[in-house]
Amino acid sequence: MNLIEDLKWRGLLYQVTDEEIENKLNNEKMTFYLGADPTADSLHVGHLLAYLVAKRLMDAGHQPILLIGGGTGLVGDPSFKKSERQLLTIEQSLKNAEGITKQVKRILPNTKIVNNFDWISGLNAIEFLRDVGKHFNVAYMMSKDSVKSRIENGISFTEFAYQILQAWDFEHLFKNHNCSLQIGGQDQWGNITAGLELIRKIHTIEAKAYGFTFPLVTKSDGTKFGKTESGALWLDKEKTSPYEFYQYWINTADADVIMRLKQFTFLSREEIERLEVEVKERPEFREAQKVLAEEITKLVHGEKELEKAIHVTKALFSGKIKDLDVEEIEMGFKGLPTIQTSEELLITDALLETELVKSKREARDLIKGNAISVNGDKVSDFNFLIKKENAFGNKYTIIRKGKKKYGMIKH
Repeated sequence: MNLIEDLKWRGLLYQVTDEEIENKLNNEKMTFYLGADPTADSLHVGHLLAYLVAKRLMDAGHQPILLIGGGTGLVGDPSFKKSERQLLTIEQSLKNAEGITKQVKRILPNTKIVNNFDWISGLNAIEFLRDVGKHFNVAYMMSKDSVKSRIENGISFTEFAYQILQAWDFEHLFKNHNCSLQIGGQDQWGNITAGLELIRKIHTIEAKAYGFTFPLVTKSDGTKFGKTESGALWLDKEKTSPYEFYQYWINTADADVIMRLKQFTFLSREEIERLEVEVKERPEFREAQKVLAEEITKLVHGEKELEKAIHVTKALFSGKIKDLDVEEIEMGFKGLPTIQTSEELLITDALLETELVKSKREARDLIKGNAISVNGDKVSDFNFLIKKENAFGNKYTIIRKGKKKYGMIKH
């Protein structure tokens, strides 16, 4: 398959501004750009697809430019948002841009990265209105779906002008970096086409630039993709641990897993089709989910963090947690109900305080029934004392009730 056929098979081609782009991507080498506003100091999994599409283009020989919107992030993209974004300070925007840049470099090494704060911050109002704003018709701007969806609820001039700034980004890269293609999610179509219009008006009708979009990711059951009980699935391991990240993907529904393999991995068509047969014929083995989780975790966090995530998963599934280290305990039990103490605790009191039982009688019955473990060892003594010196790293004690319920004590 050529590049375009592969993108279509994977469901990654939604709209193109010109049919000519398909021939150019298959037969020429282009410089393209993808942008992200630094609204947080980390990307989340909702952003990930865009960078993987960029990697597919890069692997095919095209040259990417990753644009960090340090300037546009101060304004906020209104695209299909229900309300105005909270404005960032310059300090927040630049700090967030630094965090995002590090993550992008891991996914797309040796890629040119630019920050539009470098050219937007030098603008004055008169220059902007005369040299850029004069090329935009208000009726044309209001016809964009990203703006129309906000008109009824109200949109500030700040966000209304966003498409002009993003269009100017495209023109700036076209002029200074020979960049003739912008890619983005389907919600960016209006901003991309605004950029093409500006390039044509400034550089004459013969100036050729292009855009294509890929579909936004949704789940088959209608729930939002990339959301967990604790919120967004971040690429920063301090916000979402590699174990949590791995678990998200391994719990992908059978109805979604093949599409996720197409979208988020670089496995061949033959391998994905083999896994599709496995899902249909032996779904209980969940082989496709395991492959998906391994491929994406390794891509985002690296081989070492993937090994840790698998190690923690196996330990929690089997209940054999004795060989986990402190970092793995923190990774695997993040968000677990936790109590803190500087004292020794009787096991029955610990079970009550961690809310694993409702009464001491229940605690004693469970201990008698061999259903309680502390740090991986069964407890059979009602007078068993939980001590800091026996904790993981003198820091954490893990209590297990039955096969799946845990409580944690932080010493």
